[in-house]
Amino acid sequence: MSQERLNRHQRPIARRIIVRGLLILDTPTCLGSGDAESPTDLALVRDSISNCALLTGASIAGALRNFLRECEHGYNASEQKRDRATTLFGGTRRDPDGEQSPLIIHDAISRQIPTVELRDGVAIDSETGTAKDGQKYDLELLAAGTEFPLSFELLVEKKISKPEALIDCLASALEGLEKGEIDLGMKKRRGFGRCHVKKWQVWNFNLEDEGDRRSWLNFEHWHTELLPNRSSYRSIKKAFEATGVKQDFNQKDKRDRFTIHATFQLVGSLLIRSGQNSTGRAPDVVHLKSHRNGKQKSVLSGTSLAGVLRHRAERIVNTLHQIDRNITQEIVNDIFGFAKDNQDSKRQTAKEVTQKPDAKSSRLVVREKEITKAEDLVQNRIAIDRFTGGAYHGALFDEQPVFGGEKTRVCIELELRQPENHEIGLLLLLLKDLWTSDLPVGGESSIGRGRLKGIQAMLMRHHPDNPQHWKIGEKDGKIHVIDRINPSRAEQSVRDEMNEFVKSLVQYLGKEVAK
Repeated sequence: MSQERLNRHQRPIARRIIVRGLLILDTPTCLGSGDAESPTDLALVRDSISNCALLTGASIAGALRNFLRECEHGYNASEQKRDRATTLFGGTRRDPDGEQSPLIIHDAISRQIPTVELRDGVAIDSETGTAKDGQKYDLELLAAGTEFPLSFELLVEKKISKPEALIDCLASALEGLEKGEIDLGMKKRRGFGRCHVKKWQVWNFNLEDEGDRRSWLNFEHWHTELLPNRSSYRSIKKAFEATGVKQDFNQKDKRDRFTIHATFQLVGSLLIRSGQNSTGRAPDVVHLKSHRNGKQKSVLSGTSLAGVLRHRAERIVNTLHQIDRNITQEIVNDIFGFAKDNQDSKRQTAKEVTQKPDAKSSRLVVREKEITKAEDLVQNRIAIDRFTGGAYHGALFDEQPVFGGEKTRVCIELELRQPENHEIGLLLLLLKDLWTSDLPVGGESSIGRGRLKGIQAMLMRHHPDNPQHWKIGEKDGKIHVIDRINPSRAEQSVRDEMNEFVKSLVQYLGKEVAK
C-alpha cells in the first residue's frame, strides 16, 4: 500500500477554534421527535436524562448550511463544490468523495425544563370556508424565551492556504444566528422557530504552540455553558477579533426577497381560538396566547394570518381572471405552497402525476407577532332560533376576545422569497385590504371581529443589484408614500412605481391595463 494512500485521510490540525453562544427563542419553536405513540400529533424531542428540550447538532448544522448556501447563490439554488457551504460543512450529498466537515457542532440541551405550549390547527377548505374532514392536528411547542447553550469547534488544517476564508464562513453563519436570520425547527415559514444569539465567547488554540496545546487538552469540552470568568461579546465578529482570529468578510448577499413590516390599530375585537387548557373557570373560547418574557401575551399567529391572506388572494385572482381557474390556483399555490391530500391524488391522471409535484413549500414567510396594549374582556352570547326568534335552548356560551383601543397595535411581518413583479402586486393588494379594514383576521369576522386600520408600513425589495425601500404612512386622513432610499423623489412618481407591480399582476392574468 502506497504512502500516499495511507496519508490520504490524515488531517494534521494547526488550530482549533472553540465558539460558545447563548441561543434564545423569540417565538414558539417546534422540534419534533417523530414519536408515533405520543398523545399529540407532534411531540417535542427531549434529553433522555434531564428531560430538558434537545436541539440536535444535525438540526443546527442543517440550518447554518442552508443559510450559507442561500446567501451565496440565492434561494433554491443547489450547492457547488468549493463554495462556502461545502467548505465549512463538507461535500454535498451526491459527492461520494466529498471532504469531511471541519466543524464540530454539539447537541444543545435547554438550560431548564422548558415551558411547553400546545397548539392545534385545522386545514380550511377554500371553497366552503369550513374545516376539512380529518385535517385537525395538534403539536407541542417550546415557549419563547427558552435558552440553549451552543458549542462549536472549528478544526483548521495545516494544508489550508487561506484559513481566513474558512473562519469567515463560520463567522458569516454564526452572524446569521446572531441577527435572527436563521429559524429552527418545523413550520418556520408560519412564524415558528425565530431565535437569536445573545452572547458569544471564542477561544483560539494554536496547536503548534506547546502552551496552547496544553490549554486545549485541559479545556472543559464537556461543559458547554458560557464561562463566567471570560469576556462575552454581543457580536461574533468582535469576539473573533478579541482572540486574534483574522477574517476575510467580503461576501455579497444574493438573496432576493420582498418584505412588508406593517403596523395596524385593532378596531373592535379579535378572536383566534386557543386549544390550550386554562386553570380555574375559563370562558368557552379564549383568544390565543403565548409565553413572552414569562407572561402570557395575546398574539396574532402566523398560521391564522396565512390562511386569511391565502383565501383573499384566491378571491382577488379569481376576480381578475375568471376564464381558467387552474391558472389562478397555480399563482396562489406558487406563493403559499400546497400539499395534495389523498382525494386530490386519486383524481390526478397518470400524466399529471408525472408532471406536477404533490407538495411545495411556501415562499411566503408569515411571522407570529404579539398584540400590544389590548384588553381581555369576557362576552356572553347565545344562539338564536331562526324560526321562533327566541333563544336557542342550551346554547348559552361566553367568549374572551381581545379588544383594541387607540394605543392597541398589531404588527404584521411578511417575506416573499424570489418574488416576481406580479406576485409583489398581489401582496400590495392584500396590504391594501388589511389597511382599509376590508380584510378581517381571526375568527367570527361575520360579527365584526378582526378589523384592522393601517398606521404605517415599510416595504423593502432586497434585490442584490437593485434594492428598493418604500414607506407608507397616513397624515391628516391622507396616505403618503415615500422612497426611503431617495426621499427627494416626487410622491406621484413613487406611487406610479408601486402601481406598476399591480399592473404587472393584471397583465399576467391576461387583462388589458388602461394607460
